[in-house]
Amino acid sequence: MSNYHIKHLEEYYQVYRKSVRNPEAFWEEIAEEHFVWRKKWNNVLSWDFSKPEIKWFEGAKLNITDNCLDRHLPTRGDKTAIIFEPNDPNEEALHITYRELHERVCRMANVLKDHGVKKGDRVCIYLPMIPELAVSLLACARIGAIHSVVFAGFSSNALATRINDSDCKIVLTSDGSFRGSKSIDLKGIVDKALEDCPGVKNVLVAKRINGDIHMEEGRDKWLQPLLNEAYADCVAEIMDAEDPLFILYTSGSTGTPKGMVHTTGGYMVYTAYTFKNVFQYREEDVYWCTADIGWITGHSYIVYGPLANGATTVMFEGVPSYPDYGRFWEVVEKHKVNQFYTAPTAIRALAKENLEFVEKHDLSSLKVLGSVGEPINEEAWHWYNNNVGKNNSPIVDTWWQTETGGIMITPIPYVTPTAPTYATLPFIGIQPALMDEVGKELKGNQVSGRLCIKFPWPSIARTIWGNHERYRDTYFSAYKDMYFTGDGALRDAVGYYRITGRVDDVIIVSGHNLGTAPIEDSINEHPAVAESAIVGFPHDVKGNALYGYVILKEFGETRDRDNLRKEINQQITEHIGPIAKLDKIQFVSGLPKTRSGKIMRRILRKIASKDTSNLGDTSTLLNPEVVEEIIENAI
Repeated sequence: MSNYHIKHLEEYYQVYRKSVRNPEAFWEEIAEEHFVWRKKWNNVLSWDFSKPEIKWFEGAKLNITDNCLDRHLPTRGDKTAIIFEPNDPNEEALHITYRELHERVCRMANVLKDHGVKKGDRVCIYLPMIPELAVSLLACARIGAIHSVVFAGFSSNALATRINDSDCKIVLTSDGSFRGSKSIDLKGIVDKALEDCPGVKNVLVAKRINGDIHMEEGRDKWLQPLLNEAYADCVAEIMDAEDPLFILYTSGSTGTPKGMVHTTGGYMVYTAYTFKNVFQYREEDVYWCTADIGWITGHSYIVYGPLANGATTVMFEGVPSYPDYGRFWEVVEKHKVNQFYTAPTAIRALAKENLEFVEKHDLSSLKVLGSVGEPINEEAWHWYNNNVGKNNSPIVDTWWQTETGGIMITPIPYVTPTAPTYATLPFIGIQPALMDEVGKELKGNQVSGRLCIKFPWPSIARTIWGNHERYRDTYFSAYKDMYFTGDGALRDAVGYYRITGRVDDVIIVSGHNLGTAPIEDSINEHPAVAESAIVGFPHDVKGNALYGYVILKEFGETRDRDNLRKEINQQITEHIGPIAKLDKIQFVSGLPKTRSGKIMRRILRKIASKDTSNLGDTSTLLNPEVVEEIIENAI
C-alpha cells in the first residue's frame, strides 16, 4: 500500500485529503497493514476535546516491543538495530543487532521483574546516552511498566520532583557519565535526590566511568551481574492500546513540570509512520538523531519510531565539540549516516567554527537533514544546506512537541519543496488552525495567529500524570474543541506554516522548553532576593538566552554584585539544572507592573533585546519611571 511511504507531492496531497476526510478509515488501514496486534480494536477513535478524552484503537491488545523487536527477528535478526557511538572517539563503537537487542531487553525486563516491578508501576530512568538507556525503555514496555526518563543533566532537586510526582518505586542510573572532557557523578545526584524520595526501594547502577561511588546497603545494586544471571527470554505483557507507555516531563509556564502521559497503540502507529516518511527511510539506511533520549525527540525518533520500522539507529554519547568541532561529521563519515537529525543550537554553534571541520569529512552518504527543537533561523538553514547537505540533501524543519508525541508540521524530503524558516505543510492527518485572540479561526492564507489543532492524531498525549484538570486547562480551555499548542504561527501565500515562537511564559533555550516560573521561584529563594522576572533575548548560538531582572532585599544591596550573580546561578543549577542558568542578571529597584500587579514582560523582553524604540504606552503602569531606570542600566 503506497500510503505508508509517500514519494511525490501529488501523492502527499492525495493521502493528506484522504487522512482528513476520513481519519478513522485512514489510520485503521495504516495500523492494520504495518503492525502486529494480539487482538484487533473494537473502535478506531472516540474523542471529546471538552473533557478532554481521546482513545485510539480501543480494545486492541499489543506489546510495542513485539513491533520493535520480535517481529524483526526472522528477517532482520542479524541486522544492526543500534550503533552506540561513545563519547571518546578512541573507544570502539558498538553494533547491537536486533537479536542481541531482544536478548538484552529480555534480561533487563527479568531483572526489573525480580525487583518487584509489575505492569503499571513507574520506573525512573536517569542514565546517560549508553545502550542501557534504550534497553531500559524497551524492558519497561515489555513488562507493562511505565517508564519516566529524566534527562541526566537535571539536578537532584528536579529529579526528586519527578520521581515523587509519578511515585516511581525504582531508579535505574549509572556510576557517572562522560560529557566531552568531563565526567559527571550521576550516582551522587541520585543519592541526594533520594533523600527526599521515600517511595524508592531499589536503585540499579550501570557501570560507565568506573567511578568510586557510594552504594547504599540494601537499596543499591550493580546492574551487570544481575543481567548476567537473568533469563535471556521474557514473555511480553499484553497491553491495551490505551495503557500508558511512558511519562515524560516538560516545563510548564507555571509551577511544577507536567508529566505528559503517552499511551501504547496510537503512539506506536504515529511515531513509526512519521519516521518512515519524514526521513524517507529505506531498509539499508543508517539513521542518526543526535538528541538525548531524555527528551521526546529521543523517545520517538531514536528508539520507538526507528525500531518499529526495523531501522539502524545511532545512539551518540558525546557532544558536538569534543574532541573538536568536527565530531558530528566524523561520525557521519564513519557510519555512512544517511539521515541526520539535530537541533538549530548545534548547527549555529558549528557554523561559528572553521569550515575545515566540515570539509575534511566525506558527507556524501547524507540523503536527508533534519532540524528539531525550535524554528531554525535562515542563516543557520543556509549554512546547513550548503556545507553539510551540499545543496543535495533536503532539510526537514520539523515542528512538534513533547505533548504531540510525534512530528506535526514538516516537509517530506524529495516531496515537499522546502523554504528556509518554514516548517511547510502539516503532516498526514494533522489539521492545524490559526486562531485570533478572541477565538475566531483565521481562514485563508497570509494570516498569523495562535496555532491550534482541531482533530486528534494517534500520538497526542492523553493527560498530565495525576492532574487531568491541569491538562484540560493548559491545552483545551483557550479555544473550544481545539488543542492549543502555546505557539504562534503564520501561514504564507502558499499555505506553508512558519512557527513564530511561544505565546506563553516558556522560553526555548538551546531547544529546551524552560518555564519562567520555576526559575523565578528558585531565584526568589535566595535570602538576598526580594523578587525577580525572567525573559528571553536573542542569542547567536542558543537561539534565546535568559535575562534576569532581580530586586534585592535591603541587606542584599550591600552585597558584592558579581558574587550574587554567581550564587543566583548556582541556586538555579541546584534546583533545575545548568541548562536554566541566566546569561545576564540585572539588579533593579523595581519591575514595570500593571495596576493589577502583573509584570509587563513585554517591556522587559524589549529592553533585554536592546529594542527600546517602541515600548508602547507605559503611562498606564503602576510605576512608569522604573522603565527608564532599567533601560539606563541594561546589560
